[in-house]
Amino acid sequence: MAKTAPKKTATKGVLSLKITLKHIKPPVWRRILVHDSMTLADLSTAIQIVMGWDAGHLHDFDIGGDRYGDPSITEDVSDESRKKLSGLIRSGVTRFAYTYDFGDNWEHDILIEKVLPANAPSAWPACLAGKRHCPPEDCGGPWGYADLLDILANPEHPDHEEQSEWLGDDFDPEAFSVAAADATLATVFRRNEPPEAG
Repeated sequence: MAKTAPKKTATKGVLSLKITLKHIKPPVWRRILVHDSMTLADLSTAIQIVMGWDAGHLHDFDIGGDRYGDPSITEDVSDESRKKLSGLIRSGVTRFAYTYDFGDNWEHDILIEKVLPANAPSAWPACLAGKRHCPPEDCGGPWGYADLLDILANPEHPDHEEQSEWLGDDFDPEAFSVAAADATLATVFRRNEPPEAG
């Protein structure tokens, strides 16, 4: 009797991901729920939304040294639209990286915190938590952002007025709205809310 390989069970779950922007103190982070059927391309869209980026620059994922992105615009990457999160779970991946804007080099650490059952009582993708405003685009990466915060904190700095004008009066590095990020996810992904109990 021939031996048959054991069947691979498909993962059908919801993942809790923590996304942390590296080299920034205090940390800028987000916690999101996504379904494991989501592709890396869709995850990139979700990251852009919850972090507050405007998707105007290139990006890629680094998963154990393998790079994924949009091969039509980024060289030497595998197609992110063909790689699902369920494949990462089956491979035992628990942490990977996402880089946005190869000039400013915003590096994100993505931790798969847990896998919930597919019938978890929540709509997804969803933003559950987070801290601090995303740095402004084109500010020079983590080190440029640190300099920018120093300038903003010192009204006597010669560049204070110019930088304040560039950012606008409403920029608050401590501000982040979970509700606003979640509402944008719901709109972009045409998310249906779960039925209300009762």
